[in-house]
Amino acid sequence: MAGGITDTGELYSPYVGLVYMFNLIVGTGALTMPKAFATAGWLVSLVLLMFLGFMSYMTTTFVVEAMAAANAQLRWKRMEKRKEDDEDEDSSSGVSDSDVLLQDGYERAETRPILSVQRRGSANIFEITERVEMGQMASMFFNKVGVNLFYFCIIIYLYGDLAIYAAAVPVSLMQVTCSVTGNHSCSVGDSTKYNDTDKCWGPIRRIDAYRLYLAAFTLLLGPFTFFNVQKTKYLQIMTSLMRWIAFILMIILALIRISRGQAEGQPSMAELSGIRNLFGVCVYSFMCQHSLPSLITPISKKKHVNKLVLLDYVLILAFYSLLSFTAIYCFRNDTLMDMYTLNFTNCDIVSVAFIRYFLGLFPVFTISTNFPIIAVTLRNNWKTLFHREGGTYPWLVDRIVFPAITLVPPVLVAFCTHDLESLVGITGAYAGNGIQYLIPAFLAYCSRKDTQLVFGSGTVNKHLSPFRHSFWIVHGAAIPGGDGHDGWVCRPRRNGKWKGPKDNAHQAMSISVTPCEDIWAPRKPLSASLTLLMARRKSSLWDLGTE
Repeated sequence: MAGGITDTGELYSPYVGLVYMFNLIVGTGALTMPKAFATAGWLVSLVLLMFLGFMSYMTTTFVVEAMAAANAQLRWKRMEKRKEDDEDEDSSSGVSDSDVLLQDGYERAETRPILSVQRRGSANIFEITERVEMGQMASMFFNKVGVNLFYFCIIIYLYGDLAIYAAAVPVSLMQVTCSVTGNHSCSVGDSTKYNDTDKCWGPIRRIDAYRLYLAAFTLLLGPFTFFNVQKTKYLQIMTSLMRWIAFILMIILALIRISRGQAEGQPSMAELSGIRNLFGVCVYSFMCQHSLPSLITPISKKKHVNKLVLLDYVLILAFYSLLSFTAIYCFRNDTLMDMYTLNFTNCDIVSVAFIRYFLGLFPVFTISTNFPIIAVTLRNNWKTLFHREGGTYPWLVDRIVFPAITLVPPVLVAFCTHDLESLVGITGAYAGNGIQYLIPAFLAYCSRKDTQLVFGSGTVNKHLSPFRHSFWIVHGAAIPGGDGHDGWVCRPRRNGKWKGPKDNAHQAMSISVTPCEDIWAPRKPLSASLTLLMARRKSSLWDLGTE
């Protein structure tokens, strides 16, 4: 079962889940957004921000829906397994062929646990109780092309993301602490350029300081990769408060300068040349889909999970808009820094040293709390990718090898280079678009096909996305309509049969779309009475699934 691959861990309340998601989404992308707004124009930026925020929310609901469908498939398979075990027991009991036994068997069949469980549990069969990572969902619902597409996108994106985080934190610490000497901390806005070989403190060069900070970062946050994401619960809550304080501080400081007549910004309405960069920043700024299984599954009450996600997106959109608009009217385009917090480390802007250092080090807090979540997500996908039916990982492989292959490569990349521009370029909009838009839309599309085929068209997924019409799927990923195109990404069906969750962790099961085909035929020969009994049970269960 999925839980054996990636444990759900300790449950937490919906509002703690909201904190996790807020922390995950609002990261480095938010701090680069003011500069992107300034280069693209305020009107174009606002429209694109709202559109991409809506698109991200839509695909987030797609992932939640696919998670529920995957949980239902896993429950169905376990019910099938229990049913086969019951059939084996019946076949070995030596029942006679008499009409009395036939009638008695039919009456018992009408009250067998398989039917009563289905009736009682039908409302909750889509409950999200097992963590099913995106890699496992891709293996359940996609064909080989779709699975390869998923892993290509997720590995590039998550490794690139971790490398960016591993480099950005030491770079920020190096910039702030090495500039303390002299009076550089009050002149960040100047065009001062530093080399890696410049002195930081005494004989320590800047590059040496960077690597020392990288080592400290790895030692402090790396161990979280070896545990569950819930281990960072209180750290997440604390840094979420810091995040709100930092955003509010930057907004208030910008508004104070504007109210005093010190505003320097004169943003244009539209600059087409800046749209490409703004698009990449917005995609990066709304990214959370890859970590939803780790965040949503442990939530104790998921009845209103889509509303909770919507609230998160509304809050984030309001923060992004207010932060960016106050920035572009407060500062000239040519003085806005790529990392917006650096604009507030100048003494002419902020006279209080504590606030300057707090905002200058704010990216460190933001990135440090995201790093464990991203690392745990990548680790769990690696575990799912290599898992085989009936097998368990040795303790050394499960607890050491998988966390190590997750943590070591990005740290090595960060050790070799701290060129964030190159790292972001490699991670890029292509892998990001795949994870945020294509993969969720394909998951929703293929899981809906399989759910209808297995449970019947009348079965409703309790976590069905509000964007249930196929138009939204096409809008989200440009998927061609019609069943003739299902095989491009979805797991193929042959002769009207669903090729079930034949993934790396679960064997396939084949469900017929017609009740007359003998899919319930027992593997051991039965008497005529029991064969008829099984046929009647089969028809009853089919009728139940298509009500």
